Amino acid sequence: MKILSKACGDYQTNCYIVKVDGKDFIIDPGIGATKWVMENVENPKAILNTHGHFDHVWSNSELKEKLEIPIYAPEGDEFLLKDDQHGFNMPSSTADFKIKGDKVINIDGVDFKFALFAGHTPGCSIIEIDGNIFSGDFIFAGSIGRVDFPYSNPNDMKNSIKKFLKRDDNAKIYPGHGGSTTVKKEQGGLKRWLDFI
Repeated sequence: MKILSKACGDYQTNCYIVKVDGKDFIIDPGIGATKWVMENVENPKAILNTHGHFDHVWSNSELKEKLEIPIYAPEGDEFLLKDDQHGFNMPSSTADFKIKGDKVINIDGVDFKFALFAGHTPGCSIIEIDGNIFSGDFIFAGSIGRVDFPYSNPNDMKNSIKKFLKRDDNAKIYPGHGGSTTVKKEQGGLKRWLDFI
């Protein structure tokens, strides 16, 4: 497996291309991601969204049309793909497959695990592929996603943190913003966030 990444747009949102067995999977194509994605995919199979915020889904519709591939998104955030809540003229997109809760899906012979970690958004999820976690805006290196946006829920975030603290592995984490980290490294500092939310 090979992982390519590029920080896109003013918010420096990480777009990832995961290459597995000669197949390309695009995670969170944000603002201005299309050109980079088109230059780096050879056999695209799907677009996967960790959640529905504009800076993670901006290029969904353009890439779906150009590459003729489906969009997979958490069910709880499907409405956000169409909702230009910040008035930025975000291109609307539609999920072809809405993932509910924690679920393993198979796309062209490759397994992906969506795991719901709500709080930042109702459907905020991590996507796990072969022991690598793409955490979107749930967790970053040394931080967590904000819970003061429309549709955020602090109580849900607390429950998600508690859920994450139960993990017993040290998978590598590729966040939606910033550099990579690991499960154990983030678990060490997560408990303090429970008192601040």
